[in-house]
Amino acid sequence: MKETIQAYNNKQSSADQEICDLLTTEIDRELTEAESKIWHAHPVWFLDGNPIVGYSKLKDGVRLMFWSGADFMEEKLTVGTGKFKDASIRYTTANQVDSADLKRWLQKSREIQWDYKNLVKRKGRLERLK
Repeated sequence: MKETIQAYNNKQSSADQEICDLLTTEIDRELTEAESKIWHAHPVWFLDGNPIVGYSKLKDGVRLMFWSGADFMEEKLTVGTGKFKDASIRYTTANQVDSADLKRWLQKSREIQWDYKNLVKRKGRLERLK
């Protein structure tokens, strides 16, 4: 786990830190080719410079967000919690994280991508990458 992401996780309450550590471990295990960093104050993983998945601490728990998740067609993910094609799920305890679901979503995040990397260059217009 990157030191910057571990530092983010360590700032959370013990319950939220447990969620964050679990998410980081699972994401790192599945997306071995991804670059991870703190981006806009939250841990985010990128494939070829394109944001794929990240999480953030909210008032009511930890939100796991997939930038292209709206097209995953997954019942447990809430579509439109942010901008564009995102979908997310919120956790209040680590035992709510279903590893099989998370693995499937991470596999889909590799296969289904919208080009957020070039969003500004395209003046806010998204294009499908894969």
